[in-house]
Amino acid sequence: MYSRFVVLRVRPAGRETRKATAGTGLPVRWLLAEWPADQDEPVQFWLSNLPEATSLPALVRTAKLRWRIENDYREMKQTLGLAHFEGRTWPARHHHVTLVSVAHAFCTLQRLSRSPKETASA
Repeated sequence: MYSRFVVLRVRPAGRETRKATAGTGLPVRWLLAEWPADQDEPVQFWLSNLPEATSLPALVRTAKLRWRIENDYREMKQTLGLAHFEGRTWPARHHHVTLVSVAHAFCTLQRLSRSPKETASA
């Protein structure tokens, strides 16, 4: 990662937040901002309810995990056929999603077991 990260402990504000937490006080949250070295200001922000003892690397890793999840979901839909289900029953849908998940796990394990030199093809 080539970005810098700024982290603060904040209390969310706003009328709706105050109404929802009336009498209990506003919760303290983490505000994480990604600030690339070549930018004049932060470019991405995350609000997190992770525990106060959470380290900065753990906050960054958790925030960046979203990209990996979205990438895996896109792979499951496009490559492995998650979006191609045309059945009508819950058991059939469950069976389809289970098989796609197993196929995704297999592909991921295969990808992780190879060395970087093996995956590069000429």
